[in-house]
Amino acid sequence: MSGREAEGVEGLNGEREVTQAEDKRFRTQLSRAERDISRKIDPGSRALVIVAVMLVLILSSLLPWIGSASGWEVLLGRSDPALQVDLLPWLFSLNSSIAGVLVSALALTTRIWTVSWVAAMTCSLVSVEGLVAIWARQTVPQAGPSIGLVLAVISMVVLASQWLPIAFSRS
Repeated sequence: MSGREAEGVEGLNGEREVTQAEDKRFRTQLSRAERDISRKIDPGSRALVIVAVMLVLILSSLLPWIGSASGWEVLLGRSDPALQVDLLPWLFSLNSSIAGVLVSALALTTRIWTVSWVAAMTCSLVSVEGLVAIWARQTVPQAGPSIGLVLAVISMVVLASQWLPIAFSRS
């Protein structure tokens, strides 16, 4: 490529004419920018709701989940053995921490559509898991579900309801 092709050619009026190489580079950059924009999300006002619900989810781990055992005690396995905390509440506490806090925070900070889709699907799945954990605790003779577990499940349902429209906005 000669220097004249790389710099463009001046026309008769003094206007700059674009060469084919410059035009091709411009179109390539434009299509790359278009792909990058299509991969991003804009949660808008939903972002504030998501952050507030994430905070409620974190605070719910300080409240009693099963009997007198708080959410963080269930998560770490430090609850009273007499309460007989089974697998389901522990699994919900682990998955709600991962999906509700970590994946949601990652989706909000990166604003990548794929991560928001993962957040929507995991929050939806963990919501169902939380409902089953509440149901399972209501069928045992020991302590049933407390306010923290119920609040955590409600938080996960709200997170799922906020992430699903964002994830499906691209389709």
